[in-house]
Amino acid sequence: MGIVKFFFGGFGSTTLTYWGLWEPEIVYTTVIADYQKLHPNVTINYKKQSQIQYRDRLSAALKSATPPDIFRFHNSWLPMLRASVSPVPNNVYDAASFRSIFYPVAQKDLIAGNNIYGIPLEIDTLALYINEDIFTQAGAQVPTSWPQEFLDTARRLTVRTDGRIERAGAALGNAGNVTHWPDILALLMLQSGVDLKNPTGTLAEEALNYYVGFQNLDQIWDETMDESKLAFAKGNLAMYFGYSWDYFDIKAISPDLNFKIAPVPQLPDKTVNYASYWVEGVAKNSSNQSAAWDFLKFISSKEELAKLYEAEAKYRGFGEPYGRTDMANLLASDPTVSVFINQAKTAQSWYLASLTWDGDTGLNTKLANYFADAINTLKTNSDTKSALATLSLGINQVLATYGLVTPLPIK
Repeated sequence: MGIVKFFFGGFGSTTLTYWGLWEPEIVYTTVIADYQKLHPNVTINYKKQSQIQYRDRLSAALKSATPPDIFRFHNSWLPMLRASVSPVPNNVYDAASFRSIFYPVAQKDLIAGNNIYGIPLEIDTLALYINEDIFTQAGAQVPTSWPQEFLDTARRLTVRTDGRIERAGAALGNAGNVTHWPDILALLMLQSGVDLKNPTGTLAEEALNYYVGFQNLDQIWDETMDESKLAFAKGNLAMYFGYSWDYFDIKAISPDLNFKIAPVPQLPDKTVNYASYWVEGVAKNSSNQSAAWDFLKFISSKEELAKLYEAEAKYRGFGEPYGRTDMANLLASDPTVSVFINQAKTAQSWYLASLTWDGDTGLNTKLANYFADAINTLKTNSDTKSALATLSLGINQVLATYGLVTPLPIK
């Protein structure tokens, strides 16, 4: 009876405010109409938010007496928002059903104790964008492994004139004009088995040295180049690390660019990918939690997610990759989206993600600043061990603020 009531039981006259991000209102028109056919007393006002200072505005709104009932947040934001987020009720998803439907990375990110904090309608992973013309002209193969194969390919595809880089083989090496540098560095360290809460020791040193070496040693990339996504779109970069949504930015700049998307390289014997994605939550201060969760349960069903994807694809080419594992097969033959979906099964994440718009005081921003300091230190100082020791102290200070680690004693 509970399930029947959940989908078809009546709600009194209810208005839900839904703070969305990225998607225009037209994308949600069909699924909202479908829901309102079942619940005619429920009105859903979808409001697309600007990404500018979004996390700051969201944090303030969630603490107010009239928060958005439903909202979108980044997977790395939960430590900052948990006190204001309503746990998912068991009649929406219990732990067992959540684990059977959603990717392991979402389980790790969103399950805390006995509670689930949000529903991931989508998933996204870092992938390798390939300029096919450059590779064809050079007779090069897409690299599938680190460290040597990728480095050798990047060296081979780099073109310099009078010491200046005219075309870069890959964009790694600094914390300035590499679009997703935090994600790339996190990927390298996680693949190497580094504990990002305390990135010290030989494995961390090797990963950081490898990253900065693309600029400091091999001169494959430097600050004179355009921001890496723009450089790739202009044909001046052979390999670019990006997410699914980068595809649309690149196409907007260069509609005729001949490129494809490949999996990120891996180390031998272990496959690790990197995820950065968005989640739907319900405000703890909402007076309409039952209706809000009912709607999220509804639109996270296979049927309604397929409709959302179709609506997104109508105005931009393809939709957000499905957050449900049991829908991966629907995108298996798509030459673009399948790469991101296939990598989701082995993806990890951390509080080091680019372009999450979490503001100057956000968790990602604070951590990225410490990692950037370590990268910049190595431009003039080869003491990687010392740079990582300083980085680890900074990480501990930030994470301890949110109760994620035990604070180190002050010396």
